[in-house]
Amino acid sequence: MRDKKFKSKKHGLGGFRLTGAIHIFDRAIQLPRLGRLRLKERGYLPVEGVQILSATVSERAGGWFVSVQVEREIPDPKATYKPVVGVDLGILALATISDGTRIENPHALKRDLGKIKRLQRVVSWRKKGSANREKAVRQLVRAHLRVANVRKDALHQITSRLATLAPAASAGGTKSAVVLEDLNVSGMVKNHHLAQAIVDVGFYEFRRQMDYKGQWYGCQVILADQFYPSSKRCSQCGHIQATLDMGTRVYICELCGLMIDRDLNAALNLEQLTTGSSPESYACLRQYRRYRCRESVSPGYQAVLVEAGTEQQSTCE
Repeated sequence: MRDKKFKSKKHGLGGFRLTGAIHIFDRAIQLPRLGRLRLKERGYLPVEGVQILSATVSERAGGWFVSVQVEREIPDPKATYKPVVGVDLGILALATISDGTRIENPHALKRDLGKIKRLQRVVSWRKKGSANREKAVRQLVRAHLRVANVRKDALHQITSRLATLAPAASAGGTKSAVVLEDLNVSGMVKNHHLAQAIVDVGFYEFRRQMDYKGQWYGCQVILADQFYPSSKRCSQCGHIQATLDMGTRVYICELCGLMIDRDLNAALNLEQLTTGSSPESYACLRQYRRYRCRESVSPGYQAVLVEAGTEQQSTCE
């Protein structure tokens, strides 16, 4: 016979799910067995045109949160004929859009890392099982929760802006397609000098949000091939530089003399990959494939466009 394991107040309650008669009001929510509870945040739970299925109550860092599962019919998005934009993700700037818009990176972890380290030392100094240790643990958990919330808020704002609104203030309407790079995040974090900064950005979460928000609002999310030289290629003449250091923030073309921000140049190349606005775009891709095969660094890959969620295939000429 298995021993019963009772819940402990020391380790938190986690969360629980409720079904039945659930009613949502402007400033409160009524749950089964709990009654009517006031909400600190108002106006974010769906009320009209939805069928409420269940509610999940969870506890994080001493705060209680409720999420509601609803069923709602979403009409098919209307076809749009707005221009395509390329988006280059980075560490210094969270996203650089091909129309010149630059979204700054909040650096959520870097900004509060000193505070987190100090709170972690306080926890290690306190005696295990004491009330002071529990108090220090709660402060540490709240600091980690703040970092996660700042990062999540920044990602939701930029992904919603790309999927629903035009990046430029002069333009209007939903973008018909957003071109992103298929980043190898697992390989990027092997660089121990940049691993913490890369993880702090949240590249995978950015792509995940763009996938489902694009389906909601009719914005097609396209992934460029992982080996497409968006940073090394000149967005004006199509020339590809052999090497480009990570510290070089201004791209200077050796052929035409173009001087442009490195991230903006990459975003423009991603946009041209779909629109074909540059006559040298396809020629430079063939040149890059031959270069990779000739150098035998790794197999040459064709820079192809892959819709998010589909299987990607790469070929060598």
